[in-house]
Amino acid sequence: MTTRVLVVDDEQALAKVVASYLERDGHEVTYVHDGPAALAAARRQPPDVVVLDLGLPGLDGIEVCRQLRTFTDCYVVMLTARSDEVDKLVGLGVGADDYLTKPFSTRELVARVRAMLRRPRTGPVVGGGLGEEPPRVFGPLRIDVTAREVLVNDELVELTRTEFDILAALSARPRLAYSRRQLVDTVWGEDWVGDEHLVDVHIGHLRRKLGDDRAAPRFVRTVRGVGYRMGEG
Repeated sequence: MTTRVLVVDDEQALAKVVASYLERDGHEVTYVHDGPAALAAARRQPPDVVVLDLGLPGLDGIEVCRQLRTFTDCYVVMLTARSDEVDKLVGLGVGADDYLTKPFSTRELVARVRAMLRRPRTGPVVGGGLGEEPPRVFGPLRIDVTAREVLVNDELVELTRTEFDILAALSARPRLAYSRRQLVDTVWGEDWVGDEHLVDVHIGHLRRKLGDDRAAPRFVRTVRGVGYRMGEG
């Protein structure tokens, strides 16, 4: 089935080149050059992936991503011309799944889009069977992998797809300490390439949404020298 990619970049020549590479890879591609046009295009024809530049006229990439998350769970790859960590963290904080810093390899971008689209989009995730499975409960935290819902103290917690998939992976084997690479392989796919510290960023946002104190976490624990695992103790 053809997948739809929306490319949003005010550098028109770059947007055209990126679109041509993605089209060669078999995707149906639309490209626009400002924030309001991006939102209009996404509402008109919902994309599977948005390649989104941070610095856009009209509305910047952060605000576009924030608004996208109100009506679509498409994958978002954020592009930034700035190398400092702040922009990367802020971009991911509003629901981006991945980022690339300009200048970047167009082939790498295509490979990342391809890897994202291999991830399951609906239904049971890591650890789930073919049918329904009981919710996973960790004190006040309740994870329903079949419905893809998370509640803390019976209050629904809104997670991005990536945040949910990380939590589902960790909760499937709560005594297992996952390394960053293991989480990347499980959630992003074994052919994903990039900075594995992306996992730390998503863990940080996941903890914040769950109300988990980083200094004394109840749900997502850091295992020094290894990675992360679920549960207390």
